Amino acid sequence: MNPPHRRWQAVRISSTPEQLAELDPTLESVAAAVEDVPALLAAANEAGKSAPKPGGGATAQLWELLASVASIDVAAGRILEPHLDAGAILSQAGKADSFTGTWGVFAAEAPGTRLAAQPGDQPGNRPGGVRLTGSKPWCSLAQFVDHAVVTAHTATGGRAAFAVDLRDAGVTCTDPEWTSRGLREIPSGTVHFDRVAAVPLGDDGWYFQRPGFAWGGMGVAACWLGGAVALGRYFKAALIRGAQSQREPDQVALAGLGEVDRILTSTSQYLARAAELIDGGRPGSVDAPPAQAQAEQAEQAQAEAGGGPAAGAWSEALRVRGTVAAAVERVQLLVSQNLGPGPLAFDDRYGKCMADLSLYVRQHHAMRDDAQLGALTLKGEHPW
Repeated sequence: MNPPHRRWQAVRISSTPEQLAELDPTLESVAAAVEDVPALLAAANEAGKSAPKPGGGATAQLWELLASVASIDVAAGRILEPHLDAGAILSQAGKADSFTGTWGVFAAEAPGTRLAAQPGDQPGNRPGGVRLTGSKPWCSLAQFVDHAVVTAHTATGGRAAFAVDLRDAGVTCTDPEWTSRGLREIPSGTVHFDRVAAVPLGDDGWYFQRPGFAWGGMGVAACWLGGAVALGRYFKAALIRGAQSQREPDQVALAGLGEVDRILTSTSQYLARAAELIDGGRPGSVDAPPAQAQAEQAEQAQAEAGGGPAAGAWSEALRVRGTVAAAVERVQLLVSQNLGPGPLAFDDRYGKCMADLSLYVRQHHAMRDDAQLGALTLKGEHPW
């Protein structure tokens, strides 16, 4: 949706133009690989070798990378984000050396599916290993990526994270009945595990209680923002083209563009502030989310009732995600109302962005996430 000679432009959150220019090689490779999943995974693998880790002092730069890739193609951002998140999880677990090849993160739960971690043998029939058996839903690109961080139920009744090799003979990927018009190249199906060897990443609850759980949720929001920025840029370009054809934008169109500018600017500034808090390690902003937040409804209710160790990080993540999701939906409405059906019918990239973004942003649970935030606010988890 940028000029044909250059289909990409970095999204600024807090960097200087010189710093943003460092993203150019990655963005160029992503722009050349749109809709080519293996090529996009190769680009993600390359980007992961040097991408900042959240909380490491350059969180805003990480989010600029995610937003910039998503502004080129939302699906590309959807591919890059879990790969980088897996690298961060492995690093936080002291397993950074395992971050080779391409990765996914599979932590969803659904009725009728359960993945269990059971004692098993290590290679060479040595005791003390862990084996995963059962099924995991919503596993995006499981048939394409090499490895994954997965969560599984443990014998003690909790859940823990594990690193697995998806090329193991015990892994079977179900071909999903993916009928969505959005994120068509990223089907999410169920993966079945039959005594698959797994490497533990922390103890029970560690995956959910670490600060990085909240940070990863905010990284997803950065991708959403990138998609909204792409739509804002398309809207502006369409008005410029109209003016060049003697169709000056009326006051309604200008008001729409002004609101889009206000939304995108303020949302970017909010992400810059959140990144600064994360990197500064300020108490009450990035400590640890509630235990097993965003798990199934029963676990959510338990977390809301009993709290968790310093819930400030998850409160901030809920604010960020909710703010960005609302911004995305408002930008989509403003742009589509002003431009009408034409680009939806005849501009493939615009239509793809709209469809991809509409599906991706539904990872935000709307009023249910606000209810989580309200429960934490009631307990005093707020800055006002």
